Amino acid sequence: MRSRTLVISLLAAVGLMADSGGGIRWTEPSGWKPQAQRPMRAATYLVPAAAGDQENGECGVYYFGAGQGGSTLANLDRWIGQFVQPGGKPSKDAAKMNAQTIHGLKVTTVDVSGAYTGMGGPMAAAGKPMPGYRLLGAIVEGPEGSVFFKFTGPAKTVGANQQAFEKMIQSVQPGKGGA
Repeated sequence: MRSRTLVISLLAAVGLMADSGGGIRWTEPSGWKPQAQRPMRAATYLVPAAAGDQENGECGVYYFGAGQGGSTLANLDRWIGQFVQPGGKPSKDAAKMNAQTIHGLKVTTVDVSGAYTGMGGPMAAAGKPMPGYRLLGAIVEGPEGSVFFKFTGPAKTVGANQQAFEKMIQSVQPGKGGA
């Protein structure tokens, strides 16, 4: 009986780890540390650095409102454009994109590596390129608008957490989060 109570408690705790925005919910990866609320973000997670990396990774989840935030293609192009490739090769040629449907939601993903220049765009100037970085991104077209998942950090840290990111994206589903 005690083990049954423990299992029920654990399942309830997992439900409490659901986050939400834009009419979708998802489950945060274990080991990722939720950060304080930030403007324009539904959630922010600090992803601890992999052994040998000096910097942590970060996964920002953005929701701007229905019809806001720009098109999927415009955001993917902007994210890819935040990377510089050796020899000046186009980052678009190095990026891997995929479209799929998860729990009835259209999801487009991107994976790109290189020297990361940071946020850039209309809200912030691009920074000094940081070599050896990687971005895993997903744009989920939710019932209340698009939700943008952007995981960046040193390539080794991102690679060590790729399965956790993919599992989080596979957990997206319509509905409000939290228990």
